[in-house]
Amino acid sequence: MPSKPRLRTGGFAEVLAALPSREAHAPRSREHPVAAGGFLDADGCYWRLARGPLERRLAKRLAVGADEMTLGDWDCWHEDFPDALVPVLLAPEERPAAWRKASAEDHQAYEFRAAGGRTLLYLDVFC
Repeated sequence: MPSKPRLRTGGFAEVLAALPSREAHAPRSREHPVAAGGFLDADGCYWRLARGPLERRLAKRLAVGADEMTLGDWDCWHEDFPDALVPVLLAPEERPAAWRKASAEDHQAYEFRAAGGRTLLYLDVFC
């Protein structure tokens, strides 16, 4: 019995071309990262919402142990991206003060994940 002719594909290059681009993950104009389910940081790393709002004890643990941390209040948006809400990632020495600030005000904490299992604590501080 004759075999069916095989369809030839472009191979791996064609599969890669069919994948969504980074721009597909880019935050929509002024959409909040929690509502969008993720965000692209200033370095091009995509952070996907993993869980939240978190209970205070877990948020406090992530404030120390997460790979990255950011405050989601209106003072902490990246100035280089005027058309999107891109949070500024905090330096390790800024974390204790940021945690105290969030704890003193109304806030909700969220955990975001990136490639390689990296975690980010996102503290959304309300006015």
